[in-house]
Amino acid sequence: MNRLKKLSHTVYECKYHIVICPKYRFRIFSGEIAEYTKQQIVRLCQQKDLVDMLELNAQQDHIHFVISIPPKYSVSSMMGYLKGKVSIKLFQKYERLGKKYWGRHLWSRGFCVSTVGLNEAQIRQYVKWQEKQEKEIERQQLHLFE
Repeated sequence: MNRLKKLSHTVYECKYHIVICPKYRFRIFSGEIAEYTKQQIVRLCQQKDLVDMLELNAQQDHIHFVISIPPKYSVSSMMGYLKGKVSIKLFQKYERLGKKYWGRHLWSRGFCVSTVGLNEAQIRQYVKWQEKQEKEIERQQLHLFE
């Protein structure tokens, strides 16, 4: 169970697979820009308390990653933080992006997110097992009072 993390009143495992795309799906993430973008995302994640970048890959027209985010941060606030800071850094370092993205809007509006964790079959099995355990404990307690 060492994969679970702890806050003062919470034990959690919150991992997400996230995909973000630049506006118009322009193929801008190659070579130096891709590496710089990945470095910035990792650096920004390290600045947030308990946020871990587990996997990160840049395709030419999107970036996808697996990230562990504690429950004290929402996924949408984390994405707003990452997309906002990365776009500022990219526009500062690569001025030519400003010509392609007039108005300095680099990212498409949304993102794709799915949870990663225990699989559904395991969770269902655990819930059933837990119910069976509860009934067994109740049965044993009833026999004590007889």
